[in-house]
Amino acid sequence: MDGSNKLPPHSIESEQSVLGSVLIDPSSISLVSEILKSIHFYDLKNRLVFDAMLGLFDKAKPIDLLTLEDQLKKQKQYTDAGGKEYITSLIDLVPTSANIEHYALIVRSAAIKREIISMGSRMVQRAFDEGGDVNELLNEAEAQLFALSQSHTRRDFQALRDILTESFERLEQVVKGGQGMRGVATGFRALDNKLAGMNPSNMIVIAARPSIGKTTFALNIANYLAVKEKKKVGFFSLEMSKEELVDRLLVMEAQLDSWKLRTGRLDSDEMNRLTSAMGRLAEAPIFIDDTPALSVNEMRTKARKIHMENKIDVLIVDYLQLAVPGRNTDSRVQEVSIVSQAMKNIARELKIPVITLSQLSRAVEQRGGDGRPQLSDLRDSGSIEQDADVVMFLYRADEDDDMLPDGKKAIKLYIAKHRNGPTGEINFIFQGEQLRFYEIDVRSDEAI
Repeated sequence: MDGSNKLPPHSIESEQSVLGSVLIDPSSISLVSEILKSIHFYDLKNRLVFDAMLGLFDKAKPIDLLTLEDQLKKQKQYTDAGGKEYITSLIDLVPTSANIEHYALIVRSAAIKREIISMGSRMVQRAFDEGGDVNELLNEAEAQLFALSQSHTRRDFQALRDILTESFERLEQVVKGGQGMRGVATGFRALDNKLAGMNPSNMIVIAARPSIGKTTFALNIANYLAVKEKKKVGFFSLEMSKEELVDRLLVMEAQLDSWKLRTGRLDSDEMNRLTSAMGRLAEAPIFIDDTPALSVNEMRTKARKIHMENKIDVLIVDYLQLAVPGRNTDSRVQEVSIVSQAMKNIARELKIPVITLSQLSRAVEQRGGDGRPQLSDLRDSGSIEQDADVVMFLYRADEDDDMLPDGKKAIKLYIAKHRNGPTGEINFIFQGEQLRFYEIDVRSDEAI
């Protein structure tokens, strides 16, 4: 049947019910913002109203008829959004906000169908091109469909114990196949002495060039907090899958050689240590969300939810430059600034420390010298330096490596900014095989 004369899938009633529900219960915007974006609305008026609601939510302003009217006028969209008569009528179209999630899912479902139709139309036109290569066309169609599927896939936090069972079974098969402070402690004594722990509402940035070990350093902290201190840790992993993180945690906790674990070359003693480590980690309150390309609105909603349900003590974000600002900007610098400000706002709202990992620019390598990064090296934004309460840089101390056994590297942690305390440098040894950082006590020259 030819669908060219049909209207694209949509539900004006559901769109209006979403908007009316938010006006009845403004707090419901936190739920619906995780499901819908402005572009999901078919009707222009509804799209503009929802976009204005998101703008108010972004700025932590109340959402009501007056603030909505003001926001739309500032955006010069008040008339296009239907004016006072239309916006006021939205409240009368729905008796309660209780079913807002149901309405939102209807709106999103229709939007996805429209995207599929649009993609299909493009593929039809490409297929009529006689000069086109069929394999290229197939690859393009597959890639676009996969991208569409991924863009509408959203995963929630999963308890570590739920991930561990699957991970352990997978690793077991590989083996069988032969293949006193004010803040929260980090587990590193010298660092805790410098920071007095990680304090509530603080944004703590750990920055490094790729492959220096910032994710591993953050996991060392998470492992200490959850296993030793029984503190609850939320972990947004925008780069690695939850399985990769669990593998690393198992290596750390069991003190195994990571390569031997990956290739399944564990002896019986090492297998016993792996089993014991799994038991300890199963009780560790770490909650992992590995949804890729999360927007800052989605992160805020998920962070609120996990904090409400589990009262987390620390939130870790890996890493800042991979988060999506959620709205169009003029430059990459503006995008990163929006994300940075959102991380600080989450820390302040939940009153917990937020550890935010960040990339460094190439300038640190091009500058030469001792390799110590500077605050100006924070990639894509000066806003990170401004928003952060603590900025720390991990970097290699190559000149010290000659004095260390094979497999160990000298790493320095430079506290470049500390809003409420001292800065300075701390020496670490990185045990690469076991993915562990050890502080060096300069007085005794021993790892602690």
